[in-house]
Amino acid sequence: MLHLIWTLSVHTHDFLRRYMPTNRLLDAIRTRRGLKWGVPAMLLAIPYLIAAVILRDRTESGGPGWLNLIVLLCIWNSMKLTIMGSVSVVLLLRVKARKHVERGSTCVSAQAVRRRSGWGRCLAESDAMGGTPMSVVAATVGDNDQTPSRGVRQQAPVDYP
Repeated sequence: MLHLIWTLSVHTHDFLRRYMPTNRLLDAIRTRRGLKWGVPAMLLAIPYLIAAVILRDRTESGGPGWLNLIVLLCIWNSMKLTIMGSVSVVLLLRVKARKHVERGSTCVSAQAVRRRSGWGRCLAESDAMGGTPMSVVAATVGDNDQTPSRGVRQQAPVDYP
């Protein structure tokens, strides 16, 4: 019996996650590219609240009682969108801050790459500080020569013990 209930709840969850519009929207907002759409998605909470008010008035004026379920659904969706909009702003700020720290802490600058003298110094500094070298270096290598150019990223050498 417990297995049947568990299976039913899993299938219901999967169905709601795939086919309900607000859940699909929230899944899209949770991605890195979708974080910027969190605040505009908060504006979608307004039509849900308006629909909840209209349906509540219709229920109170003698409408069918099952409209209360749709009122609850509208309120629930508006709460989800409002909360996710706020959370996406915090997550976006955290991603931007992490990106800023990564850019500021990279010891390979454009001038050092052009001079080619910064490579050894950068790797030596990271090893001396107890860290590992960067896994992906900002500079890249051209097709015919070993001069850095923009395009494909080159992986930094990693020394395995």
